[in-house]
Amino acid sequence: MAFTTIDSLLQLFLECKRVCTDTRKLLKGDLFFALRGEHFDGNRFADQALANGAAYVVVDNAEVVKDTRYLLVEDTLIALQDLARAYRQQLNIPILAITGSNGKTTTKELVAAVLCKAHQTHFTQGNFNNHIGVPLTLLAMPLTTEIAVIEMGANHQGEIAELCDIAEPTHGLITNIGKAHLEGFGGIEGVKKGKSELYAYLAAHQGVAFINLEENHLEELATQRGVKRKIDYCLSSTPDPTTPYYEVRLDQLNPTIKVAFLKPDGNIRTVESSLSGQHNLQNIMTAIAVGKYFKVSSHLIAEGISEYTPSNNRSQRLEHRGVGIYLDAYNANPSSMRAALQNFAAESKGAQTVILGDMLELGQTSAVEHLEIARLASALSFANIILVGPHFSEAAKSLGVPHFNNVQEVNAALDWATFAGTEMLIKGSRGMKLEQLLVQ
Repeated sequence: MAFTTIDSLLQLFLECKRVCTDTRKLLKGDLFFALRGEHFDGNRFADQALANGAAYVVVDNAEVVKDTRYLLVEDTLIALQDLARAYRQQLNIPILAITGSNGKTTTKELVAAVLCKAHQTHFTQGNFNNHIGVPLTLLAMPLTTEIAVIEMGANHQGEIAELCDIAEPTHGLITNIGKAHLEGFGGIEGVKKGKSELYAYLAAHQGVAFINLEENHLEELATQRGVKRKIDYCLSSTPDPTTPYYEVRLDQLNPTIKVAFLKPDGNIRTVESSLSGQHNLQNIMTAIAVGKYFKVSSHLIAEGISEYTPSNNRSQRLEHRGVGIYLDAYNANPSSMRAALQNFAAESKGAQTVILGDMLELGQTSAVEHLEIARLASALSFANIILVGPHFSEAAKSLGVPHFNNVQEVNAALDWATFAGTEMLIKGSRGMKLEQLLVQ
């Protein structure tokens, strides 16, 4: 039985216009990929996909093939990735890849909010940023797309290089280098090597790297990886139109960020966002630099940034039962946790409470990192510190602060009335599900 070629798959995809990997989300006429995982085998659902309206099913088990609607390949995941690359090559457009330890998604959304004002922009939805999500994001690009923004996540060395080989970015940026996924990367040096695989790809393909000069390691890593085409940007109290890089002036950091940047005529354009804190300042600076590079007018850059509202448990400002909530429960690592705590303390709005959940995937450094974060929270003199999760257990015991094993225990003990009129930071790794504190 002959295998289906990528060229044939591409032609069928262009007819179908949509791929699907989940029969529950299938639409009539889809090209269904029967992906396999540790606990599932999509080949078992090939018949169901066709019954639900799929035009074709891509399978890698010859035993399920019954007619010409079954397209046999050696490996469905590799076929999906190869198809995404082939389709990407049909669109001769700029593709901006975004990776980094923290702020990838917020930066991606801010950049997309700016670019959408002037270009037909396609960008990663949610957290579709891995070896499956990136191909699916590419294959979802309309043929009218003028520029794409592709988020790339990784927790091991080699993954960013693999994603670059699929997406073939022409431009790229690393938000920062921090203490994230230390277990998989093998420490901070492993993080540097893994994230800078994006720079290596851009260097090898004459791509353009956006370098935030305010962040540690990025300029050094770009040089080490041989990047020749760079767009630098940084903070400046007095932006200078003669400088060879983009400059942003900080006018206000809290409660919301206000910045100013140069218009093409040399005058200043100011913009206020709904975000706060030093970490989000870096994200906004990046969106401004990318927007200016891609010829988005200054008033549209300001419009895109000012209209952006964070969602999905990221940097969200909420009110719950009379308490002002800063919810940042999508992810956490020592770098992002430190930034969030320092920013929250700088707001100084009277009594403040922090509820911190475990930071996952830290490997052998976990105990030390959790203790350091707990000590930082204590030093910042918050009115209340509550630690959640087994990794924070020893730190809580050491510092004598309240500790709970999970969200359910916190919910059972928390009396929201005692916090009325105060501010609360809720931050932890996705696996801790701290947003569930706000359902009661």
